[in-house]
Amino acid sequence: MSPPLIYNLFPRLVGPTTRWPEHARAAAEMGFNWLYVNPWHYPGFSGSLYAPKEFDRINPLFLPPGTDAYSLEPLRDFLNDVRDLGIPVMMDLVVNHTSKDAPLVSEHPDWYVRDAEGEVVSPSVTDPDDASKRTVWGDLAEIDNAGSTDRENLWSFWATLVADAMEMGFAGFRCDAAYMVPAGLWRRLISVAREHDPEATFFAETLGAPVDSVLALREAGFDYFFNSSKWWNFRESWALDQHASFGRIAPSISFPETHDTTRLAEDSGGSEPVQRQRYAFAAAFSAGLMMPIGYEFGFRNRVDVVHTKPSDWERPSFDLRPFVGRVNRLKSNHHLLQGEGHLNAALGLEGDVLVLERRSDDGNSRGFILVNKDAGAEREVDLESIGARNDALELLRVCRDDAPEGGVPVPTKLRLAAAEVVYLLPS
Repeated sequence: MSPPLIYNLFPRLVGPTTRWPEHARAAAEMGFNWLYVNPWHYPGFSGSLYAPKEFDRINPLFLPPGTDAYSLEPLRDFLNDVRDLGIPVMMDLVVNHTSKDAPLVSEHPDWYVRDAEGEVVSPSVTDPDDASKRTVWGDLAEIDNAGSTDRENLWSFWATLVADAMEMGFAGFRCDAAYMVPAGLWRRLISVAREHDPEATFFAETLGAPVDSVLALREAGFDYFFNSSKWWNFRESWALDQHASFGRIAPSISFPETHDTTRLAEDSGGSEPVQRQRYAFAAAFSAGLMMPIGYEFGFRNRVDVVHTKPSDWERPSFDLRPFVGRVNRLKSNHHLLQGEGHLNAALGLEGDVLVLERRSDDGNSRGFILVNKDAGAEREVDLESIGARNDALELLRVCRDDAPEGGVPVPTKLRLAAAEVVYLLPS
Protein backbone atom coordinates (compact mmCIF):
# COMPACT_ATOMS: atom_id res chain seq x y z
CA MET A 1 0.00 0.00 0.00
CA SER A 2 1.32 3.45 -0.93
CA PRO A 3 2.01 5.82 1.97
CA PRO A 4 -0.64 8.53 2.41
CA LEU A 5 0.63 11.77 0.86
CA ILE A 6 -2.00 14.34 1.77
CA TYR A 7 -2.62 17.76 0.24
CA ASN A 8 -4.77 20.00 2.43
CA LEU A 9 -7.11 22.10 0.33
CA PHE A 10 -8.21 24.87 2.71
CA PRO A 11 -11.59 25.84 1.25
CA ARG A 12 -11.75 29.37 2.65
CA LEU A 13 -8.62 30.26 0.68
CA VAL A 14 -9.94 28.69 -2.53
CA GLY A 15 -13.62 29.68 -2.61
CA PRO A 16 -16.54 27.91 -4.36
CA THR A 17 -16.41 24.18 -5.07
CA THR A 18 -16.03 24.86 -8.79
CA ARG A 19 -12.49 26.09 -8.05
CA TRP A 20 -11.49 23.04 -6.03
CA PRO A 21 -10.76 20.63 -8.93
CA GLU A 22 -7.92 22.76 -10.34
CA HIS A 23 -6.13 22.54 -6.98
CA ALA A 24 -6.81 18.81 -6.81
CA ARG A 25 -5.18 18.43 -10.23
CA ALA A 26 -2.17 20.44 -9.08
CA ALA A 27 -1.88 18.19 -6.02
CA ALA A 28 -2.04 15.07 -8.16
CA GLU A 29 0.69 16.45 -10.44
CA MET A 30 2.93 16.82 -7.37
CA GLY A 31 2.36 13.17 -6.48
CA PHE A 32 -0.13 13.55 -3.65
CA ASN A 33 -2.51 10.61 -3.34
CA TRP A 34 -5.00 12.06 -0.83
CA LEU A 35 -6.88 15.33 -0.73
CA TYR A 36 -8.02 16.68 2.63
CA VAL A 37 -10.78 19.30 2.76
CA ASN A 38 -11.54 21.19 5.97
CA PRO A 39 -15.19 21.37 7.13
CA TRP A 40 -17.59 22.36 4.38
CA HIS A 41 -20.77 22.43 6.52
CA TYR A 42 -22.97 25.44 7.16
CA PRO A 43 -21.34 27.32 10.08
CA GLY A 44 -22.77 28.99 13.15
CA PHE A 45 -22.71 32.66 14.12
CA SER A 46 -18.91 32.90 14.35
CA GLY A 47 -18.45 31.74 10.78
CA SER A 48 -15.74 29.31 11.85
CA LEU A 49 -15.28 26.25 9.69
CA TYR A 50 -15.07 24.25 12.91
CA ALA A 51 -18.38 25.51 14.32
CA PRO A 52 -20.86 23.42 12.32
CA LYS A 53 -24.46 24.54 12.64
CA GLU A 54 -26.19 22.43 9.99
CA PHE A 55 -24.58 19.23 8.76
CA ASP A 56 -26.75 18.79 5.67
CA ARG A 57 -25.96 22.14 4.06
CA ILE A 58 -22.85 23.55 2.37
CA ASN A 59 -21.18 26.67 3.71
CA PRO A 60 -22.51 29.52 1.49
CA LEU A 61 -18.91 30.61 0.85
CA PHE A 62 -18.36 27.40 -1.09
CA LEU A 63 -21.54 27.43 -3.17
CA PRO A 64 -21.15 28.42 -6.83
CA PRO A 65 -23.24 31.49 -7.78
CA GLY A 66 -26.87 30.70 -8.47
CA THR A 67 -26.86 27.39 -6.59
CA ASP A 68 -29.78 26.35 -4.40
CA ALA A 69 -28.75 27.10 -0.80
CA TYR A 70 -29.79 23.60 0.29
CA SER A 71 -28.22 21.67 -2.57
CA LEU A 72 -25.33 19.24 -2.01
CA GLU A 73 -24.82 18.73 -5.74
CA PRO A 74 -21.78 21.08 -5.99
CA LEU A 75 -19.98 18.86 -3.50
CA ARG A 76 -21.00 15.71 -5.36
CA ASP A 77 -19.80 17.25 -8.63
CA PHE A 78 -16.42 18.02 -7.09
CA LEU A 79 -16.03 14.50 -5.70
CA ASN A 80 -16.92 13.03 -9.09
CA ASP A 81 -14.32 15.24 -10.79
CA VAL A 82 -11.61 14.21 -8.33
CA ARG A 83 -12.53 10.53 -8.62
CA ASP A 84 -11.42 10.73 -12.25
CA LEU A 85 -7.96 11.81 -11.01
CA GLY A 86 -7.69 8.70 -8.85
CA ILE A 87 -7.12 10.75 -5.71
CA PRO A 88 -9.42 9.97 -2.73
CA VAL A 89 -10.83 12.81 -0.63
CA MET A 90 -11.06 12.94 3.15
CA MET A 91 -13.29 15.34 5.03
CA ASP A 92 -13.08 16.69 8.54
CA LEU A 93 -15.30 14.73 10.90
CA VAL A 94 -16.25 16.99 13.81
CA VAL A 95 -18.25 15.02 16.39
CA ASN A 96 -17.15 16.52 19.70
CA HIS A 97 -18.95 19.86 19.33
CA THR A 98 -21.31 21.98 17.25
CA SER A 99 -21.85 25.72 17.08
CA LYS A 100 -23.75 27.11 20.07
CA ASP A 101 -26.57 28.22 17.78
CA ALA A 102 -26.99 24.83 16.13
CA PRO A 103 -30.62 23.61 16.02
CA LEU A 104 -29.46 20.41 17.75
CA VAL A 105 -28.90 22.37 20.97
CA SER A 106 -32.64 22.87 21.41
CA GLU A 107 -33.82 19.77 19.52
CA HIS A 108 -31.64 17.38 21.53
CA PRO A 109 -30.65 19.10 24.79
CA ASP A 110 -29.48 15.79 26.30
CA TRP A 111 -26.75 15.50 23.67
CA TYR A 112 -24.72 18.32 25.22
CA VAL A 113 -22.51 18.83 28.26
CA ARG A 114 -24.15 21.30 30.63
CA ASP A 115 -22.97 23.14 33.74
CA ALA A 116 -24.66 23.28 37.15
CA GLU A 117 -27.07 25.96 35.88
CA GLY A 118 -28.03 23.87 32.86
CA GLU A 119 -26.13 26.03 30.38
CA VAL A 120 -24.29 24.42 27.49
CA VAL A 121 -20.57 24.12 28.15
CA SER A 122 -17.98 25.30 25.62
CA PRO A 123 -15.09 22.91 24.93
CA SER A 124 -11.65 23.91 26.15
CA VAL A 125 -8.08 22.62 26.19
CA THR A 126 -5.21 23.09 28.61
CA ASP A 127 -1.66 23.49 27.34
CA PRO A 128 0.10 20.23 28.30
CA ASP A 129 3.30 22.21 28.96
CA ASP A 130 1.65 24.98 31.00
CA ALA A 131 -1.51 24.18 32.97
CA SER A 132 -2.15 27.91 33.50
CA LYS A 133 -2.84 28.33 29.77
CA ARG A 134 -6.39 27.30 28.92
CA THR A 135 -8.18 27.95 25.66
CA VAL A 136 -12.01 28.09 25.61
CA TRP A 137 -13.96 28.15 22.33
CA GLY A 138 -16.96 30.28 23.26
CA ASP A 139 -18.73 29.82 19.91
CA LEU A 140 -18.91 26.05 20.41
CA ALA A 141 -21.17 23.72 22.37
CA GLU A 142 -19.57 20.54 23.70
CA ILE A 143 -21.20 17.24 22.81
CA ASP A 144 -21.59 14.65 25.59
CA ASN A 145 -20.64 11.58 23.58
CA ALA A 146 -19.59 9.66 26.67
CA GLY A 147 -22.35 10.39 29.17
CA SER A 148 -25.46 11.49 27.29
CA THR A 149 -28.68 9.90 28.54
CA ASP A 150 -29.70 9.69 24.88
CA ARG A 151 -26.38 8.25 23.71
CA GLU A 152 -27.79 5.69 21.28
CA ASN A 153 -29.63 8.31 19.25
CA LEU A 154 -26.64 10.65 19.45
CA TRP A 155 -24.23 8.01 18.16
CA SER A 156 -26.73 7.03 15.46
CA PHE A 157 -26.78 10.66 14.31
CA TRP A 158 -23.00 10.58 13.83
CA ALA A 159 -23.21 7.19 12.13
CA THR A 160 -25.71 8.60 9.63
CA LEU A 161 -23.40 11.56 9.00
CA VAL A 162 -20.56 9.16 8.16
CA ALA A 163 -22.76 6.93 5.99
CA ASP A 164 -24.04 9.96 4.05
CA ALA A 165 -20.49 11.21 3.48
CA MET A 166 -19.43 7.81 2.17
CA GLU A 167 -22.43 7.69 -0.13
CA MET A 168 -21.56 11.15 -1.42
CA GLY A 169 -18.06 9.99 -2.37
CA PHE A 170 -15.70 10.75 0.51
CA ALA A 171 -13.14 8.00 1.12
CA GLY A 172 -11.73 8.94 4.50
CA PHE A 173 -12.04 11.15 7.54
CA ARG A 174 -9.70 13.41 9.46
CA CYS A 175 -11.17 13.05 12.93
CA ASP A 176 -11.02 16.37 14.72
CA ALA A 177 -9.90 16.30 18.38
CA ALA A 178 -10.01 12.50 18.25
CA TYR A 179 -8.67 12.13 21.77
CA MET A 180 -11.74 13.93 23.17
CA VAL A 181 -14.15 11.32 21.79
CA PRO A 182 -14.80 7.83 23.27
CA ALA A 183 -12.99 5.00 21.52
CA GLY A 184 -16.29 3.11 21.32
CA LEU A 185 -17.84 5.81 19.15
CA TRP A 186 -14.85 5.79 16.80
CA ARG A 187 -15.07 2.00 16.48
CA ARG A 188 -18.74 2.31 15.53
CA LEU A 189 -18.13 5.04 12.96
CA ILE A 190 -15.23 3.15 11.43
CA SER A 191 -17.42 0.06 11.16
CA VAL A 192 -20.22 2.04 9.48
CA ALA A 193 -17.82 3.54 6.94
CA ARG A 194 -16.33 0.16 6.08
CA GLU A 195 -19.73 -1.29 5.40
CA HIS A 196 -19.78 1.14 2.47
CA ASP A 197 -16.11 0.79 1.55
CA PRO A 198 -13.71 -1.67 3.23
CA GLU A 199 -10.86 0.71 2.33
CA ALA A 200 -12.35 3.71 4.19
CA THR A 201 -9.48 5.35 6.11
CA PHE A 202 -9.57 7.18 9.43
CA PHE A 203 -6.93 9.71 10.51
CA ALA A 204 -6.84 10.87 14.16
CA GLU A 205 -6.09 14.53 14.82
CA THR A 206 -4.24 14.79 18.13
CA LEU A 207 -2.73 18.30 18.08
CA GLY A 208 -1.99 19.36 21.67
CA ALA A 209 -3.21 16.08 23.15
CA PRO A 210 -1.59 14.74 26.34
CA VAL A 211 0.56 11.68 25.71
CA ASP A 212 -1.76 9.42 27.72
CA SER A 213 -4.74 10.54 25.63
CA VAL A 214 -2.94 9.67 22.42
CA LEU A 215 -1.96 6.25 23.75
CA ALA A 216 -5.62 5.63 24.67
CA LEU A 217 -6.52 5.83 20.98
CA ARG A 218 -5.00 2.38 20.54
CA GLU A 219 -8.44 0.89 21.22
CA ALA A 220 -10.25 3.08 18.69
CA GLY A 221 -9.03 1.41 15.49
CA PHE A 222 -7.57 4.38 13.63
CA ASP A 223 -5.47 3.77 10.54
CA TYR A 224 -3.20 6.77 11.15
CA PHE A 225 -2.71 9.67 13.52
CA PHE A 226 -0.89 12.98 13.13
CA ASN A 227 2.37 13.29 15.05
CA SER A 228 4.17 16.32 16.51
CA SER A 229 7.46 16.15 14.62
CA LYS A 230 6.85 19.64 13.18
CA TRP A 231 7.99 21.05 16.53
CA TRP A 232 11.16 18.98 16.86
CA ASN A 233 14.35 21.06 16.98
CA PHE A 234 16.50 17.96 16.23
CA ARG A 235 18.26 18.33 19.58
CA GLU A 236 15.90 16.88 22.19
CA SER A 237 14.91 13.25 22.55
CA TRP A 238 11.13 13.63 22.91
CA ALA A 239 10.32 13.22 19.19
CA LEU A 240 12.20 9.92 18.94
CA ASP A 241 10.72 8.75 22.24
CA GLN A 242 7.19 9.51 21.02
CA HIS A 243 7.87 7.88 17.66
CA ALA A 244 8.82 4.64 19.43
CA SER A 245 5.94 4.84 21.92
CA PHE A 246 3.17 5.93 19.57
CA GLY A 247 4.19 3.38 16.94
CA ARG A 248 2.27 0.85 18.98
CA ILE A 249 -0.99 2.68 18.23
CA ALA A 250 -0.88 3.17 14.47
CA PRO A 251 1.39 4.61 11.78
CA SER A 252 1.64 8.39 11.87
CA ILE A 253 1.53 11.40 9.56
CA SER A 254 4.15 14.17 9.67
CA PHE A 255 3.68 17.72 8.44
CA PRO A 256 5.84 20.87 8.22
CA GLU A 257 2.83 23.09 9.01
CA THR A 258 -0.98 22.85 9.17
CA HIS A 259 -3.97 25.17 9.15
CA ASP A 260 -3.65 25.21 12.96
CA THR A 261 -0.08 26.58 12.94
CA THR A 262 1.72 29.64 11.72
CA ARG A 263 3.26 29.36 8.28
CA LEU A 264 6.80 28.00 8.30
CA ALA A 265 7.87 30.61 5.75
CA GLU A 266 6.79 33.32 8.17
CA ASP A 267 8.59 31.68 11.10
CA SER A 268 11.80 31.28 9.09
CA GLY A 269 11.83 34.74 7.55
CA GLY A 270 11.01 33.32 4.13
CA SER A 271 13.86 30.80 4.03
CA GLU A 272 13.49 28.47 1.05
CA PRO A 273 16.19 26.06 2.36
CA VAL A 274 14.26 25.67 5.64
CA GLN A 275 11.05 25.11 3.67
CA ARG A 276 12.75 22.29 1.79
CA GLN A 277 14.42 20.93 4.95
CA ARG A 278 11.22 20.48 6.94
CA TYR A 279 9.37 18.86 4.05
CA ALA A 280 12.15 16.40 3.25
CA PHE A 281 12.53 15.58 6.94
CA ALA A 282 8.77 15.06 7.43
CA ALA A 283 8.71 12.69 4.46
CA ALA A 284 11.32 10.46 6.09
CA PHE A 285 10.18 10.64 9.72
CA SER A 286 6.98 8.59 9.56
CA ALA A 287 4.58 6.59 7.42
CA GLY A 288 2.64 9.48 5.90
CA LEU A 289 3.01 13.13 5.01
CA MET A 290 0.68 16.13 4.82
CA MET A 291 1.20 19.56 3.26
CA PRO A 292 -1.25 22.49 3.30
CA ILE A 293 -2.07 24.52 0.23
CA GLY A 294 0.37 27.37 -0.29
CA TYR A 295 3.37 25.68 1.32
CA GLU A 296 4.77 24.97 -2.13
CA PHE A 297 4.80 28.71 -2.83
CA GLY A 298 6.16 29.88 0.52
CA PHE A 299 2.92 31.56 1.61
CA ARG A 300 3.45 33.46 4.86
CA ASN A 301 -0.02 34.46 6.02
CA ARG A 302 -1.59 31.99 8.43
CA VAL A 303 -4.91 30.64 7.21
CA ASP A 304 -7.79 31.45 9.53
CA VAL A 305 -10.92 29.33 10.02
CA VAL A 306 -13.04 32.50 10.40
CA HIS A 307 -11.48 35.23 8.29
CA THR A 308 -9.45 33.80 5.38
CA LYS A 309 -10.89 34.51 1.93
CA PRO A 310 -9.80 33.83 -1.67
CA SER A 311 -8.39 37.36 -2.02
CA ASP A 312 -5.81 36.37 0.60
CA TRP A 313 -4.07 34.20 -2.01
CA GLU A 314 -0.45 35.39 -1.99
CA ARG A 315 2.13 36.07 -4.62
CA PRO A 316 4.54 33.09 -4.54
CA SER A 317 7.87 33.66 -2.83
CA PHE A 318 9.27 30.61 -4.63
CA ASP A 319 8.00 27.51 -6.42
CA LEU A 320 8.73 24.18 -4.73
CA ARG A 321 6.42 22.05 -6.85
CA PRO A 322 9.25 20.17 -8.65
CA PHE A 323 10.98 19.53 -5.31
CA VAL A 324 7.77 18.38 -3.61
CA GLY A 325 7.03 16.08 -6.51
CA ARG A 326 10.52 14.59 -6.35
CA VAL A 327 10.24 13.86 -2.62
CA ASN A 328 6.73 12.45 -3.02
CA ARG A 329 7.83 10.10 -5.81
CA LEU A 330 10.74 8.88 -3.74
CA LYS A 331 8.57 8.27 -0.70
CA SER A 332 6.01 6.43 -2.81
CA ASN A 333 8.55 4.22 -4.53
CA HIS A 334 11.31 3.45 -2.03
CA HIS A 335 10.51 0.70 0.47
CA LEU A 336 12.59 2.20 3.29
CA LEU A 337 10.58 5.44 3.28
CA GLN A 338 7.31 3.54 3.65
CA GLY A 339 5.78 2.43 6.91
CA GLU A 340 6.47 3.98 10.29
CA GLY A 341 9.95 2.49 10.58
CA HIS A 342 12.33 2.49 13.54
CA LEU A 343 14.43 5.60 14.21
CA ASN A 344 17.67 6.13 16.07
CA ALA A 345 20.02 9.12 16.35
CA ALA A 346 23.17 7.31 15.19
CA LEU A 347 25.58 10.00 16.44
CA GLY A 348 23.47 11.36 19.27
CA LEU A 349 21.66 14.68 19.30
CA GLU A 350 24.44 17.09 20.23
CA GLY A 351 26.10 18.04 16.95
CA ASP A 352 25.05 20.35 14.14
CA VAL A 353 24.20 17.44 11.85
CA LEU A 354 21.49 14.95 12.82
CA VAL A 355 22.27 11.48 11.51
CA LEU A 356 18.99 9.62 11.82
CA GLU A 357 19.16 5.90 11.24
CA ARG A 358 15.91 4.59 9.77
CA ARG A 359 15.15 0.87 9.78
CA SER A 360 12.23 -0.71 7.97
CA ASP A 361 9.25 -1.96 9.93
CA ASP A 362 10.57 -5.52 9.74
CA GLY A 363 14.07 -4.39 10.76
CA ASN A 364 15.70 -5.99 7.71
CA SER A 365 16.68 -2.82 5.86
CA ARG A 366 18.30 0.40 6.99
CA GLY A 367 19.41 3.78 5.72
CA PHE A 368 20.11 7.25 7.08
CA ILE A 369 18.51 10.68 7.02
CA LEU A 370 21.04 13.50 7.42
CA VAL A 371 19.80 16.91 8.54
CA ASN A 372 21.95 20.02 8.78
CA LYS A 373 20.40 21.75 11.79
CA ASP A 374 22.20 24.99 10.94
CA ALA A 375 20.07 27.13 8.63
CA GLY A 376 22.91 29.58 8.08
CA ALA A 377 26.05 27.58 7.33
CA GLU A 378 27.43 24.43 5.71
CA ARG A 379 28.35 21.50 7.95
CA GLU A 380 30.39 18.38 7.37
CA VAL A 381 29.71 14.84 8.54
CA ASP A 382 31.99 11.78 8.56
CA LEU A 383 30.07 8.90 7.00
CA GLU A 384 32.74 6.32 7.83
CA SER A 385 31.79 6.64 11.50
CA ILE A 386 28.30 5.23 10.89
CA GLY A 387 29.30 2.53 8.43
CA ALA A 388 27.17 4.06 5.68
CA ARG A 389 29.65 3.04 2.97
CA ASN A 390 29.46 -0.61 3.97
CA ASP A 391 25.69 -1.04 3.52
CA ALA A 392 25.33 -0.71 -0.27
CA LEU A 393 23.63 2.65 0.20
CA GLU A 394 23.31 5.46 -2.29
CA LEU A 395 23.29 9.19 -1.69
CA LEU A 396 20.23 11.24 -2.71
CA ARG A 397 20.49 15.01 -2.37
CA VAL A 398 16.72 15.49 -2.43
CA CYS A 399 16.77 19.19 -1.54
CA ARG A 400 18.85 20.17 -4.59
CA ASP A 401 17.06 20.73 -7.89
CA ASP A 402 20.31 20.18 -9.79
CA ALA A 403 21.03 16.78 -8.20
CA PRO A 404 20.36 13.58 -10.20
CA GLU A 405 17.07 11.89 -9.35
CA GLY A 406 18.91 8.62 -8.90
CA GLY A 407 21.45 8.04 -6.17
CA VAL A 408 25.26 8.32 -6.30
CA PRO A 409 27.92 6.44 -4.28
CA VAL A 410 28.31 7.44 -0.64
CA PRO A 411 31.52 9.44 0.01
CA THR A 412 33.73 9.20 3.09
CA LYS A 413 32.83 12.73 4.18
CA LEU A 414 29.94 14.89 3.08
CA ARG A 415 29.38 18.63 3.25
CA LEU A 416 25.75 19.65 3.69
CA ALA A 417 24.47 23.03 2.58
CA ALA A 418 22.70 25.20 5.14
CA ALA A 419 19.50 23.41 6.29
CA GLU A 420 20.07 20.62 3.75
CA VAL A 421 18.53 17.16 4.16
CA VAL A 422 20.17 14.15 2.48
CA TYR A 423 18.94 10.58 2.24
CA LEU A 424 21.25 7.54 2.28
CA LEU A 425 19.07 4.68 1.08
CA PRO A 426 19.57 1.08 -0.02
CA SER A 427 20.20 0.91 -3.75
